[in-house]
Amino acid sequence: MLEVQAEELNTLLWQILHPLILLQVPISLNLIMMASRNNTASAAPNNKVKYSRLADSDEGYIDLQFKKTPPKVPYKAIVLATFLFLVGSVLIVVGSLLLAGYINVMNPDRTIPVLIIGILIFLPGFYHLRIAYYASKGYRGYSYEDIPDFDN
Repeated sequence: MLEVQAEELNTLLWQILHPLILLQVPISLNLIMMASRNNTASAAPNNKVKYSRLADSDEGYIDLQFKKTPPKVPYKAIVLATFLFLVGSVLIVVGSLLLAGYINVMNPDRTIPVLIIGILIFLPGFYHLRIAYYASKGYRGYSYEDIPDFDN
């Protein structure tokens, strides 16, 4: 039985490779070995592969190609964006109060850096929270994939 499968495999490889040899297409030997290794009877089945039925009229496409996987919500990135948003908001408010003189300071030249740092921290937090909000509501053009994920 193993010899029959080996003969079928050789015939199949010849049918695939013969036109390529005639056209003088460079062929990688590793690719041929992988194909022959994966088609043997002793190969262990891969349980992670999901199969689906092929359509009766094969136009080169299957429905499974066009199915979208549900989006993975990047919770860590959203928590970080929330933290940046809140800290930036607090620094902007404190910097504004310092600059306006509602909070007495000994060195008034140190009030502007607090405001600038608050703005620099606030902007990325607001940007990513806005994307996360619109993606959760399903607005067109917004997706969780636009938010960088820190799970890698």
